Amino acid sequence: MKKVRKAIIPAAGLGTRFLPATKTVPKEMLPIVDTPIILHVVEEALAAGIEDIIFIQGRGKTAIEDFFDHSFELEKTLEETGKSKYLERVVAIRNRANFISVRQRVALGLGHAVLCGQSIVGDEPFAVLLGDEIMIGKPTVTEQLASVYEQNSGMSTVAIMEVPPEDVCKYGIIDGSPISKEQPTTYKVKSVVEKPEPHQAPSRLALPGRYLFTADLFGLLKDTKPGKNGEIQLTDAMSELAKRGELLATTFVAKRFDAGDKLGFLKANIELGLMHPKLGEPLKKFILTVANRISQEEL
Repeated sequence: MKKVRKAIIPAAGLGTRFLPATKTVPKEMLPIVDTPIILHVVEEALAAGIEDIIFIQGRGKTAIEDFFDHSFELEKTLEETGKSKYLERVVAIRNRANFISVRQRVALGLGHAVLCGQSIVGDEPFAVLLGDEIMIGKPTVTEQLASVYEQNSGMSTVAIMEVPPEDVCKYGIIDGSPISKEQPTTYKVKSVVEKPEPHQAPSRLALPGRYLFTADLFGLLKDTKPGKNGEIQLTDAMSELAKRGELLATTFVAKRFDAGDKLGFLKANIELGLMHPKLGEPLKKFILTVANRISQEEL
């Protein structure tokens, strides 16, 4: 069983839900308080022992590469003015991992984006972390996936969470059952359905964007026929893995924010703002003031 050392982070989307802000700034670079979304995702991967971070990017996403690259003028100026602490977090990460950028020339779905990383991943197991999903917890969600992967002889494992019935149409949904009494939160997956209607969903266990696969997935993705809009769906290849009896799913413990959604983005800013050592208390007072004002207006 090989250790998971590589992670693919798909980040080629156009960010249309955040226009006009994302006309020139990648969605993944939008800040949660003072930290770009993508930095949270990368830090999660590194906490799980990932050594190679593979960004799958489209045109106009060079800001992500630049962010993790050396910035001579800025770093020199900060050092000379005694403000180097502002970049300590990024510099520390830069020295812990290899950052590799792969161009997805045409946006043909999440499955295609993952397939673009095959030449870098080779025959090794790898994690997939969606670039607009933030998960805060210790151990991280990727660490939790790696633990289940190791406990089950290196079997592909994906993260799942229970969602309300009205939300199943927003996610890939699994059909599965717990593998044992000893691992009640780990499921053997029978099939995966992409964004079903509530009455057609096999369960309410949704895929929120954290995966760990063996390299077998690449062969299945190559054989996957394009679906709607000519896109190759990751869930179709996952269903084939499930049919082979080679896919597990596990619940996780973490705060999760869909930062690719406007409301989720705002919630993430509020929650992480409240956790900020300097901003938390004044932000809490402001929120309470606003809540009190709204209550008075509604009376």
